[in-house]
Amino acid sequence: MQNLILTIMNNFGYIGVFLLIAIENIFPPIPSEVILLFGGFMTTYTKLKDVGMVIAATLGSIAGAIGLYYFGKIFNKERLKKIVSGRIGKILRLKKQDIDKADEWFDTKGQKTVFFCRFIPIVRSLISIPAGMSEMPLGRFLAYTTLGSLIWNLVLIIIGSIVGENWEKILTIFDTYSHIVLVACIVIFILLVIIFYRKRLKKAGKKAKRKS
Repeated sequence: MQNLILTIMNNFGYIGVFLLIAIENIFPPIPSEVILLFGGFMTTYTKLKDVGMVIAATLGSIAGAIGLYYFGKIFNKERLKKIVSGRIGKILRLKKQDIDKADEWFDTKGQKTVFFCRFIPIVRSLISIPAGMSEMPLGRFLAYTTLGSLIWNLVLIIIGSIVGENWEKILTIFDTYSHIVLVACIVIFILLVIIFYRKRLKKAGKKAKRKS
């Protein structure tokens, strides 16, 4: 996949960067680190400029994020509640009220995560879906997405232009970072699930005692 990415960038320049980053936002397994670090390196031996690379990458990030945002908006909270009210909800022990609580949390505390998640592998793409499902105002979503993506793209492109031909050595560092963050996210998710179900069991126990 890496060779294909580099070929596209070499052949199509800014347009290639825009398209690859847009796709990366929709299909997370495509590594943005490769695109951005190599994009920075390209500015050292082609007519392409750092500013143009950053603009192309940021526009690509916004385009991909908007696509997932509207996917979340179409696959909205009400549809999710219908799914939860069926067999899947019984298996996962989820109720409609849980969806309402999650939506309320995102509305009051979670919107800023759209910005911070732009620095986290895989999550930076997927965060656009709950933003759309919670009907986060598009203007606010774009502001957080643009700022977070701009910082991420700018840092990696500048690093790529500074290290030049050694960009692949830096890539290994970001690969390690990505793996560590991904494992941390999985652990946190598992802990949150455990906490959620423990609270559910405690509530169920209290109700049973009241009935008895």
